[in-house]
Amino acid sequence: MEQKTFAFFPEAAFGPALNSVGIAQAITALGHKAVFLSDPGFVSVYEGYGFEAHPVALSEPMPPEQMAKFWEDFINGHIPNFSKKPIDQLDNYVKECWEAIVASATWAQKDLPGVLARIKPDVIAVDNVILFPAIKQFGVPWVRIISCSENEIEDEAIPPHLSGMGENDREGHAAFRAKFNDVIQPIHDAFNAFLAENGEEPYPLGQFFEASPHLNLLLYPEQAKYQREKPLDPARFQYLEGCVRKDEPYTVPTFGRNNDGPLLYISFGSLGSGDTELLKRLIALVGTTRYRALVNVGDYMASYTDVPENVVLGSWFPQPSVIPQVDAVIHHGGNNSFTECLYFGKPAIIMPYVWDGHDNAMRVEETGHGFRSERYEWSDAELIAKIEACLTDPAIAAKLKTTSAHMQACEGPKKAARLLASLV
Repeated sequence: MEQKTFAFFPEAAFGPALNSVGIAQAITALGHKAVFLSDPGFVSVYEGYGFEAHPVALSEPMPPEQMAKFWEDFINGHIPNFSKKPIDQLDNYVKECWEAIVASATWAQKDLPGVLARIKPDVIAVDNVILFPAIKQFGVPWVRIISCSENEIEDEAIPPHLSGMGENDREGHAAFRAKFNDVIQPIHDAFNAFLAENGEEPYPLGQFFEASPHLNLLLYPEQAKYQREKPLDPARFQYLEGCVRKDEPYTVPTFGRNNDGPLLYISFGSLGSGDTELLKRLIALVGTTRYRALVNVGDYMASYTDVPENVVLGSWFPQPSVIPQVDAVIHHGGNNSFTECLYFGKPAIIMPYVWDGHDNAMRVEETGHGFRSERYEWSDAELIAKIEACLTDPAIAAKLKTTSAHMQACEGPKKAARLLASLV
């Protein structure tokens, strides 16, 4: 077999990055070469998994450590907005996010042509929410990976992306779409001007990317999919039924107490760990219960004192090795956390704060795999009741058992690798 080169270009966030790592691991196992196009601040992430990574400037050049903290600082600056409803985040967090994303695509166009010419990939896989003209124009098959909620590929019959709305709230869907388009109009106009400068046709209002004519990969499993008005063509759209990477093993530590108690894993992702006041509240609550908890506090370990004996803090956990060993998960609704819990059959309570976390929180409850929770407006009794239901409800357990068996049988990363390899 002739070895081919597959280039992966995830956005600069750990969810998309680690999802692509899982696929790249499977591509390598087929005998091909996987390389990464990377925000300079993420190069070390891919190198840590043994992959070659080529930096692509997505913003004005700055020291790598400053680059790596850009989105962390961005998120922390918006903590006051986390308590708002998704529609009320449109003219603050979402607006500023899209401004930064459009700027990143503009910056990338300076580097990408030269980087691609050096790498000479046979296939390019992009996990992002925006078009990079250089990739579309390079002349090899390009693939869009949708590692966020599947409603990133819009359909009039399903809730709009980022809305966190239920399937049947058609009036709410219309109001959200209207406000999104109103807020986004100036940013969208600027992006269309950038597309024109680079020989691309303008996109309709609200659209910043298109489906690939070659292949589009979605992470959602069958049991969580939306009922679309227009089903996606399987010749171009394939569901991976999850895409869980292989990570280093993890041994659950001995706790100071409650070693026979149910084990929780609490994580708001690499970016959400800046919400230290909420994590402190959860830690204090766990300290009064029969549970044990592993808590991801990111770079904020120094913020925590007087940690209960039934709680262990960590700056990072190899999540695919941790989740199989716990009894329930409290997380922010990032798509990797969402699909990993389903893949390993673990009930989740999702406390969303931004982006598709809102959609995944609603979806986990609508499909019977766990619960959505307000981020701040909950009582100790309410949260304990949800945890107990996660641990004891036979309907949730049965649903998770079926979903987990289905996802594990599908072997998402291997399926993705086979589909990518078929393009060459």
